[in-house]
Amino acid sequence: MKGPEARDLLTKVRAAVGQAVVGRGEAVDLILTGLVADGHLLLEDLPGLGKTLMAKSFAQALGLGFRRIQFTADLLPHDILGGAVLDPSTRELVFRPGPLFTNVLLADEINRAPPKVQSALLEAMQEYQVTSEESTRRLERPFVVLATQNPLELEGTYPLPEAQVDRFLLRLAVGYPTRDEEREILRRRRERRDDEAVVPVALGPGQFRAIQQATEDVQVDPAIEAYAVDLVAQTRVDPRVEVGASPRGSLALLKVARARALLDGRDYVVPDDAKLLAVPALAHRIIVKPEPWIRGVRSPEIVRGCVERVAVPKVP
Repeated sequence: MKGPEARDLLTKVRAAVGQAVVGRGEAVDLILTGLVADGHLLLEDLPGLGKTLMAKSFAQALGLGFRRIQFTADLLPHDILGGAVLDPSTRELVFRPGPLFTNVLLADEINRAPPKVQSALLEAMQEYQVTSEESTRRLERPFVVLATQNPLELEGTYPLPEAQVDRFLLRLAVGYPTRDEEREILRRRRERRDDEAVVPVALGPGQFRAIQQATEDVQVDPAIEAYAVDLVAQTRVDPRVEVGASPRGSLALLKVARARALLDGRDYVVPDDAKLLAVPALAHRIIVKPEPWIRGVRSPEIVRGCVERVAVPKVP
């Protein structure tokens, strides 16, 4: 699949999601970029801003299976993975798949589940498989996790370990709608006379997976690869940083840059693809030292500084 064809199909997806999601153009594009790049996304924002609606709308527009898990403190690994149950007809143990066996999984308030549940999800996110009762089962592709967490309410939560946060391809915020967008939300709700918005299916069977695989054909100039490496290296030498981004950050930045090129209908990456996605791809992979943190320095600010310091390459 070539860039223009992928762009046309993804434009249909945007339009379909727009039937339910009003505005939020930047967040919608970031989520779509992450999905095309076959990566997991971490959405950090306040309740009521449409995170669940976005996840469900994308799953419907892409024609993919969708499940939602509300993470709570009493959740157990088998509640999401599934497990062996007794079949009354055969008197034998059979595996009953849990809600994890889907295409798009919304892990709502993931930081409210204990570490053993978070680690059970980690194998699925990294290896695309589930190990249960001494057997391993592969997950159907595509498989993406859209996890949410509230950055303000920390009581009764289990913060995600850095190793697991690093598994997310992008971290982003949805943000408040503008005044006009919020009025449009109210108008649409009044006119449809129902809380649920209908999202049409925009892609045929297998088309989204073909788009994902097409990212591997997007060309990357060696100078842009070097630019991505230099950006990540800058996060390691910043004096305000305790731990900088690992090579996984370089891989993630290149991955989302190729997906962004497809969204724009190109079969090649330009420097701006990496530059514009540096913050959501790298900021969550950085640990800020305690003293700068107390002074209000945050990782997105550090990444933006790295982008300003690294020279943008000139490519043909």
